[in-house]
Amino acid sequence: MSPWQSIKNLFTSGYSGKSVTSSDAMSQSIGSERGARPTPENQLRYLYDQLTVTTELRSTILAIRSLDKLDGRVKKIHGRMARDLTKGGLKIYWRGKENKQITKLFEQLSTYCLWKSRGKLESDAKGLIKEGNLAVQIAVDTQLNINKAVRMPSETIYPNVTPSGIFKSVHEAYYQKDMMSHEVQATFPLWKLVLTRLDPENFDDLGSMGRPLLDACRETLLKLRMTETDLVVRRRQRAPLRFSHVLEGATKDELAVYRAENEAEQGDITTDFYSNKKGGVTAVQGDGNIGEINDVVHLLDTFYSGAPAPKGLFGYTEGLARDVLEDLKKDYFEELDAIQDMLANTYYEIFCLQLLLKGYNPEAYDFQVVFNERQTMTLNQRADLALKYQAMGIPNSLVWHTAGLDPIQVENKRDEEKDSTDPYPKVPGKKPTKVSITPGNAPKGESATSISE
Repeated sequence: MSPWQSIKNLFTSGYSGKSVTSSDAMSQSIGSERGARPTPENQLRYLYDQLTVTTELRSTILAIRSLDKLDGRVKKIHGRMARDLTKGGLKIYWRGKENKQITKLFEQLSTYCLWKSRGKLESDAKGLIKEGNLAVQIAVDTQLNINKAVRMPSETIYPNVTPSGIFKSVHEAYYQKDMMSHEVQATFPLWKLVLTRLDPENFDDLGSMGRPLLDACRETLLKLRMTETDLVVRRRQRAPLRFSHVLEGATKDELAVYRAENEAEQGDITTDFYSNKKGGVTAVQGDGNIGEINDVVHLLDTFYSGAPAPKGLFGYTEGLARDVLEDLKKDYFEELDAIQDMLANTYYEIFCLQLLLKGYNPEAYDFQVVFNERQTMTLNQRADLALKYQAMGIPNSLVWHTAGLDPIQVENKRDEEKDSTDPYPKVPGKKPTKVSITPGNAPKGESATSISE
């Protein structure tokens, strides 16, 4: 039995619930590691995981989701980042010699898993930045084809690890708990669930989950929303012009009737004062400092200083110099590229699993699964760099890749257009058409054309 057939049996055994010797050997190898990776508080949390459901990550994710629904700024950040991350779609990039069969398998997997759909890719990207984790469950049919890659709610997924942060068993690497009954709803072997973590406390600690992108900004945003609400209430209560009505000698009943008639014409807000002592109607000015909102500006700047993008990209452009904005945009694009690499690596792992199931060794082929467009450089900068590479004699495939285009797609389209514009295309099974032109051999000195097969 070939080694790759053994690996296929390992994956299918986890799928069917059986166990094999190679899997047990892997589990023993993982379990033989010594030393404690997690921090003391994480070790204590893993102990609690054995008894109940950990609500720390769940409460954070629910808070971020709630802010995404209620606050347009958070929704805009998540939406724009998801669009920028997935722009151009996925592709397979060959650093070595291309294998047509591997490329074909990637196209098939992209079709089955809906990776050609912009909505699917954006949903995965939003899940990663909102939840801090992207948990993708893999579904395999009886023909060993991966036909689905479904995003799971990561707040219900728990790594089944020891207090040292290593998996107890590859057959039950992750489990899903019900938040109400605290019962385990499902278990996942290591191959069946691909988990990508954003900013984990310790990457080598397999039980350390990621954090939502705006987790550190959450408290500041809550203060900002509270202050904005207080500001509106303050304007409503203290800004209007008030009057002091004094009806000297009036009884309480007469004063009440006067007040009722006067307020009926004012509207919903009661702004005046009434007295039956000596005096008259006197104007009382509103709050003179109502326009001072420096506390809101401070909280807004604090929030966006921890956000991945500058506030100038989301409409707050007052007092922002263009050169400063360019520097902040560069930092934003670099962070996008880092998250994009993490997201693409998720699809790379799934595709490697598909190759293993089909009997191919992924390490025998030099390729990557990447997104078609990066954000670090503009389109003009990419085109300019590609032209310089071409002048240096760089291979065309690398030139097209630098320009942000898929070399395979470019060559395929070029061949299609070449055939479509050829008046005498080559037909399989037939001799090629011969076209000969003899100048001056036709009447009136025109060229004679001869067509033969």
